[in-house]
Amino acid sequence: MAYPPTAPLPTAPLRFDDALPLLGLAAWSGTGKTTLLERLLPQLAARGLRTAVIKHAHHGFDVDQPGKDSHRLRQAGAAPMLVASRVRWAMMMETPDQQEADLTQLIETIRGQRPDLVLVEGFKAWPLPKLELYRDAVGKPLRVAEDPWVKAVASAGPVCLPAGVDSLDLDDVEGIADWIAAWPARWPREQAPREVRRS
Repeated sequence: MAYPPTAPLPTAPLRFDDALPLLGLAAWSGTGKTTLLERLLPQLAARGLRTAVIKHAHHGFDVDQPGKDSHRLRQAGAAPMLVASRVRWAMMMETPDQQEADLTQLIETIRGQRPDLVLVEGFKAWPLPKLELYRDAVGKPLRVAEDPWVKAVASAGPVCLPAGVDSLDLDDVEGIADWIAAWPARWPREQAPREVRRS
């Protein structure tokens, strides 16, 4: 999902605690977030991290199929509808009264699974620490200067970064995986935005 042109900050604060490290992945559409995540997740698993992902999707998406029992029961008013088998389970919840997905609620839903790390993709306006992914070829501006929550930038080529922001190579998946794998240990010290100097 692309950065919205004017993204209002959410009114509900996120509840940070040392037990559940959070890291946003922020990028313009076309930067390659999903491709990078596909390559990162096995690397993080190999480093011993159980990583949960919360991904923002366009409104109206559905993981259920019309005609299936779970879909019929959800349409009949089950809230939430949880369907489970031997190999997986899925929970579907209708949220017709929400203008936008509530990241606080989604994090609380995942908390009980006790992941080592939660990667949050697509909730760019939310105040949480972020790794920005940047490709100059996409033709969009770097966001780090105006978003004090960006802790590192992985770019395809050199970029000028504010003090205190780590620089990573977007094409070095192992290097990015190392940086993310170290995030849970850094998390207790990273739960606040950095100071942004206005020119």
